[in-house]
Amino acid sequence: MSLLSLLEGVTFWHWFAFGLALLAVELLGTAGYFLWLGISALIVGLVVSILPISWQLQWLAFATFSLVTTWLWWRRQWTKDRQNDQERDLNQKHKQLIGHIITLEEDFKVGINRLRVADTTWSAQCEHDLPAGTRVEIVSVEGIILVVKPVSR
Repeated sequence: MSLLSLLEGVTFWHWFAFGLALLAVELLGTAGYFLWLGISALIVGLVVSILPISWQLQWLAFATFSLVTTWLWWRRQWTKDRQNDQERDLNQKHKQLIGHIITLEEDFKVGINRLRVADTTWSAQCEHDLPAGTRVEIVSVEGIILVVKPVSR
């Protein structure tokens, strides 16, 4: 029995079994790598059960479905991750600083100045000249520059 005769004897049941085996491997915790391959194998099994196609076309369909389903999932996940990153403050120090009130250690001129926040200095800007000792609130971040305004007492 040659490899060619084995490939020609593949039926939709083989594809269903292959797909379920890939999904079972996914349950071991492969983080989605086998999920889309398993789904693709099940889709090929469904197609082969409806249309009798050659083994070459079956493998081509499996490769195509695997690439398409993986790309669609990656695209959806990438979009979702980008949206979540914009909303998330974790490990984004500049977003965590908004709302903090700081006392100026030195005079602050209109334009870009340096501002000490905890143990770090940041570039900051304000629309007004402010003397040292003025309490300011960080109201926004433009790139890497903090925008501050004086706090009214």
